[in-house]
Amino acid sequence: MVGPGRGGLSGVVEVDETCLGGSESGGNRGGGTGNKALVVIAVGCEGKRLGGVRMPVITNASWESLGVFIGENISKGSTILTDGWPAYAKLEAEGYRHEFYNQNEATQGEETLPQVYLVVSLLKRWLLGIRQGAVQPKHLQGYLEEYTFRFNRKNSAQRGLLFYRLLGNAILIEPLTYRKLVEG
Repeated sequence: MVGPGRGGLSGVVEVDETCLGGSESGGNRGGGTGNKALVVIAVGCEGKRLGGVRMPVITNASWESLGVFIGENISKGSTILTDGWPAYAKLEAEGYRHEFYNQNEATQGEETLPQVYLVVSLLKRWLLGIRQGAVQPKHLQGYLEEYTFRFNRKNSAQRGLLFYRLLGNAILIEPLTYRKLVEG
């Protein structure tokens, strides 16, 4: 559902990571846990309105994983808002403006990345409604792409043309065989 050659997010963009999957106690920050997958989410901010989103599954929250995602999905020169996770420290050297919030120093009740938190909340509710929370990690990226497609077209003036957009993408993108689908 993701169109080839789509442009990157630009302007002010909030970026954070979250774990998605079944309930589980424990776990470690910076990497997926047993039956959870780590997802990085970028949300374009248009004032108080939500812009476009991007959200792939990543292997860990290191600069190597986050840097590849940011380079492929956010235009150089954009302002990136993050939490204080150390992996984001290289953003300015890569040509981005970086602002971060130290969540330990945030005032009570202040949301440091409200756009990302809203998208994460909506995504989790959508997954609970569609799959009752039972999304296998090997299929999660497909669900994230569907959600991104729908979310990025939420204000489309011609909703009936979305099906034609999907058909156009189907022509431009390599087919997904059943074998590739079930192997993840």
